[in-house]
Amino acid sequence: MGCRQVKSNMPKKLVHVVGNRPQFIKLAPFLRATDRIEGIRDIIIHSGQHYDFEMSRTFFDELNIPEPDYNLEVGSGSHARQTGLVLERLEPLLLKEKPDMVIVYGDTNTTLAAALCAVKLHIPLAHVESGLREYVWRPEEINRKLSDHCADLLFCPTQTAVDCIRKEGVDEERIKLTGDITFDAFLWAIGLTAKKIDKPKSGDYALLTLHRAETVDHPDILKEIVDSLLELPDPIVFPIHPRTKNT
Repeated sequence: MGCRQVKSNMPKKLVHVVGNRPQFIKLAPFLRATDRIEGIRDIIIHSGQHYDFEMSRTFFDELNIPEPDYNLEVGSGSHARQTGLVLERLEPLLLKEKPDMVIVYGDTNTTLAAALCAVKLHIPLAHVESGLREYVWRPEEINRKLSDHCADLLFCPTQTAVDCIRKEGVDEERIKLTGDITFDAFLWAIGLTAKKIDKPKSGDYALLTLHRAETVDHPDILKEIVDSLLELPDPIVFPIHPRTKNT
C-alpha cells in the first residue's frame, strides 16, 4: 500500500484516539513530547471503551492528561458493536477537525476503528506500538495487524517489532524504531508511584495486573495463577481489573 501524502512541514493538528487504560498511559508521554514543540495542537478523542473511574478518569488525573476534547461514549459491548460505534461517531469529528494526522495506540477495538476511519478519509495515520505479534489468532492480534497496515507511520517499540513489520512487506520509510513509550511513562511515574503506594518497608514488592479474557474468565485458570503467585516471597500490589474482580 502506498502512503497517503503527509505534509512536508511538521503536522500542526494531531488527533489522538484512545479508549482504554494502556492507551491513556501511552498518550501521556506523547503529549509531554508534543508540548515541547511550538505550533502543535493536540486533540484528544476518548472512545469511552473504558468508562468507569478506576479504568479511565483516574488515569487522566494521575498522568496529568488534559480533559478529552470529545467522548464518543461507546461503552462496553461486543467487538462488532464497539468497532462500529467508534467508526460511526468518529467520522464526523475527523471531518470537522480536519487533522494533519490521527494517532492510534495499541491493539483495541478503538485502535482498529480509528485506523479504518482515518485511512478511509485519506487522513495520515500513525500507530504507536506497531509490529508486536503473538502469532495467535485472537481479536487483539487482528486489531494490531490491520492497524499497522493502515498506518503511514509505524512506531515500533523494539527491533523485533521492526523485523516483524519488514517480513509483512511494509515500506521501509514508514517504519520507525522509537523505543517503548510505556517505559517512558514508567520512568516519569515511578517517583510519583513510590510516594503514593503503601509499599512494604523493605521496598521490595511485585506489581500484578490480570485482565485478559483468556485468563480471567476461567475460574480454574485464574485460581492456578493466584495459587502460584502466593508462593512468591515478596508482597504483591494488585490493582484489580473489574473483569478480574467479577470472576
